[in-house]
Amino acid sequence: MFMDSGFMMTQDILQRSMSVGVIRQEVISDNIANADTPHYKRREVAFESELNRALRSYDPHPFKAKLTHKKHIPFYRAKNYREVKPIVYLDYSTTYRNDGNNVDIEKEMVDARENTMRYIAMTQRVNDNYRLLSTLLR
Repeated sequence: MFMDSGFMMTQDILQRSMSVGVIRQEVISDNIANADTPHYKRREVAFESELNRALRSYDPHPFKAKLTHKKHIPFYRAKNYREVKPIVYLDYSTTYRNDGNNVDIEKEMVDARENTMRYIAMTQRVNDNYRLLSTLLR
């Protein structure tokens, strides 16, 4: 019962997002390290949009369809947020220099700072949740 609560779902999402933050920091570091490598294409991590889509699929009042046969396809299926994985992809859409490299060092530094701030905020929220749980259990 407790494992299926909103509290545990929030904790799980925060911890998954923190893991993605670590992966994103590694990708940003690789991009910065290869800023002068000819023909290097920057990489990005996609996770939040797919997680948001999965969370929006938990509609409390979905359109119900009567399934009269086991092979009928339901109109509505909630997507499990636990199945959402981060995707690292190459950005081929831009080229900033003549040698084919598309790493913009300023954008990477801004992304690194934003990722760090997001990670710190999630860490504080996880700590606050555990502190609240500890207080409730006393």
